[in-house]
Amino acid sequence: MGVFGKKDKLQIIAFQTYGTDAHLYLRGRALEDEEIDLADKGFFKLIRNTYQRFDADEIKHTPLNIKLVDGRAVSGETNDDGYYLIDLPSKDLSQLINDEGWLQYAISYSDYSLKREILHENRFPGEMMIPHEDAEFGIISDIDDTILWTGVASFLKWRAILRTFFSNVGQRIPLKGAAKLYHRLHHGKSGKAVNPIFYVSNSPWNLYRYLEFFLIKNSFPKGPILLRSLRAALTKNHDNDRPHKQHEIRNILKTYPGLSFILIGDSGEYDADIYKEIAEEYPNQILAIYLRDVGHRKRMVRVKDLFAEFDSTPVLFVENSDQLELHAKQIGLL
Repeated sequence: MGVFGKKDKLQIIAFQTYGTDAHLYLRGRALEDEEIDLADKGFFKLIRNTYQRFDADEIKHTPLNIKLVDGRAVSGETNDDGYYLIDLPSKDLSQLINDEGWLQYAISYSDYSLKREILHENRFPGEMMIPHEDAEFGIISDIDDTILWTGVASFLKWRAILRTFFSNVGQRIPLKGAAKLYHRLHHGKSGKAVNPIFYVSNSPWNLYRYLEFFLIKNSFPKGPILLRSLRAALTKNHDNDRPHKQHEIRNILKTYPGLSFILIGDSGEYDADIYKEIAEEYPNQILAIYLRDVGHRKRMVRVKDLFAEFDSTPVLFVENSDQLELHAKQIGLL
């Protein structure tokens, strides 16, 4: 039920995912629609929107129908938290993608006994990315303090909390030159490639729409946004930040064993440790590691010491997007 006790309409938020020609992987969440306006301004509206993002009423254990653009249909069901996951073998999915590699589908509620009005005539859009065969490389990028300044390295993360929960997403500023750089990487050395980009964050799925809106508003290339459960995000053990990103990155590398990647993160928390471990496990798939300096001297010293004797993959510590672009040109990526 909504904040003010009204009976809300239903919605399905389909997360942008990734798969292969022979594997369908779709996920999202069925919720009551709280009618959150991400462009709302004003302190009290921000408080209301923040509350609604984390107090969403999920639609549990309800059956769903998924239809692909060629008419193929599959079914699924939401779990205790309203999430759905469609993880099935398939075939010839690459024939359905557009020029940017996206397979579009429609998802709907199949339980018409739900006693409330459903938005959009019970049809919600979703997308799954399948990289083109001629992609030059892939990009796996962190979000916080890599393309969106949050201050996660600040004392007790208070700056990150204030900016994430009490700032209008339209007012959030991307790091200078990041969107332009990511488009250059997306199009590669040829300028015509469609290199896939994956955004990996430790933020909870409750912030999916918030981050999606930020990427669209600031003209970043579209790519799957990979988040984690709210329960994991709220844990006091910060080491739990690492398994989520490691799992997501490993899964991307295993899904596309013939594709090489660059890893982009920052020096603020665990990106350096995670990327070093991943590069040691998959030396033939990691082309370069780029870490932005978040302006925390002790953390940067630690990160540089971590890579002091590491020479299997090029590693560059950068202060701005121009430095990253120059290095990418020097090693032949651009």
